[in-house]
Parts: sequence; structure tokens; C-alpha cells
Amino acid sequence: MQSLNVHDLNNTRKAQLELVFFNRVPKVGSQTFMELLRRLSERNNFQFHRDAVQKVETIRLAEEQQHELAEVISDLPEPSVFIKHVCYTNFTKFNLPTPIYINVVRDPVERVISWFYYVRAPWYFVERKAAFPDLPLPHPAWLKKDFESCVLSGDQECTYTQGVTVEGIGDHRRQSLFFCGHAYECTPFNSVGALERAKYAVESQYSVVGVLEDLNTTLSVFEKYIPRFFEGVREIYDTSAEYLTKINKNNFKPPVSERVKEIVRRNFTNEIEFYQFCRQRLHKQYLAAHLPDKISPRLRP
Repeated sequence: MQSLNVHDLNNTRKAQLELVFFNRVPKVGSQTFMELLRRLSERNNFQFHRDAVQKVETIRLAEEQQHELAEVISDLPEPSVFIKHVCYTNFTKFNLPTPIYINVVRDPVERVISWFYYVRAPWYFVERKAAFPDLPLPHPAWLKKDFESCVLSGDQECTYTQGVTVEGIGDHRRQSLFFCGHAYECTPFNSVGALERAKYAVESQYSVVGVLEDLNTTLSVFEKYIPRFFEGVREIYDTSAEYLTKINKNNFKPPVSERVKEIVRRNFTNEIEFYQFCRQRLHKQYLAAHLPDKISPRLRP
């Protein structure tokens, strides 16, 4: 406990812009966090920006596109929040000021199960079809798949082969990709190289990486380490918890047995290690911020 140093754990102080960049991972409760940020923007007087919904979501960008994205974000008025599904983008590489990086993670096996049923939910296709009328409807047999049978039958969709590379947001298995970055070395599934790059980015660049399963700790750390944007977040959540917990909730997701989850976990060793690394760091930040006589109630960069 006494070795915890709040200064070392506070990357908010490194930011050169009064701007939060939330490069959100899918299926980690990010819709709820977006709604919290929208409400906080009114309370704490900052601007709220999110990327438009796209027909094909590209999360790993070419260098020219990375530069363009970094410039767009850097040009936003301060203070602002910008939210987009995209890999970690290094602004310093393009001689641009650094924003306040944040994100949220989730148990990787629970996340792939959530994604599996999310893309099969009827309302998901209604929304997608309304936004993009030319999208074809999926085959009924695909819609009727269940996760347990998919895993136990060796279906390719639920076979998480080590080192496989699949581009696009549809490759939901690689949570670490959103932290590792845009390099090709980040693409192989469950690789040690991607794991280490992702850990380094979290430790050296991210102000806070929240954990969906530790929501109270997450909200407390956001409020302590980024007060300019997150002051009052616990109060807002507590007064609207019933509504916020229902955002994007999929009532079509059946339970999955621990036996099947354990089969999947065997192929997610490095993804699980990354998740546990983020969880440990979050708890270190929480403990450091609550040590008596160590810091003021409000952490300033």
C-alpha cells in the first residue's frame, strides 16, 4: 500500500489538451459511458462529440488516416470529449498535442458471448437496416445459432485460433487491439507481442481504463483522476442507474454454461492477462487516491 504513488499512476497530468479521447471498445458498456459523458457535458460545461455510425467500421487505420483523425480531434474546441471505435492513436507521432486517453474493458469471454448475441438481436438489424437500407439481411440459419452449440461443434465462428488475423470490428475477440494500436503486429489473436504493446499503452498513455465488472471502482477513479470532466459521475449514475443499466441490454442472450466458457478461456490466455492487468491497475489507482494524507481530494493534472 505504501509503495503506491498517485503521481506515477496519474497520466492525466501528461495531457496537452483539455480533451478526452474515448476510443471505445465494443460491448463493454460503452453506450452507458457515452450517456454518462453526455450528461456530464451539461453539468461540467464541455462539448460532447461522437463519430457517426458507419456502414463498415474500420478500427485499424493507415498512417494517413491516423494523422487525419488526430488532426480532427486536436482541432476540437476545448474542453471536449470525442468518442469513436478505433485503435489507440499516437498523437505525438504526428507532432500533435496529447489528449486524455480513456477506455473501458470487460472480461474477454463474457464480451465475445455478448457480441455473438448482440449481432443476432432483432432490434440490431432493424437499426442497421434503417441506417443503411442496402444492407442484406443475414441467413436465418446464422441468426438461429446458439453460442454453446457453436463452440462445441467446432464452428469456425466460435473457434478462436491462436495468431489468426481478421480485420474489422467484426473480429470481436481482440480487446487488446484497441490499446495495442494500428500496427500489423497488433493483429494476431492472443499474441504475446500484442499483449505487451497493449499493456505499455495502458500504463504509459491512458489516464483511466475502467472495468465493466468493477463499475463503482471505475466511476470513483474516473472522478478522482479526471475531475474536470467526471466530477459528479457517481451522483449521476446513482440517480439514473435503473435507466443506464438497460442501455443496449440484450434480452435475447441466453445463459452460457461454465463448461463452455472454460473451453473458450483456454484460447484467451493473453487476452485474459490483459484484462486482469487493467483491473489491477484500476485498483491500484483507487487505493492510491484513497490513501490518507497522500493527495488532495481533487487530483489535478
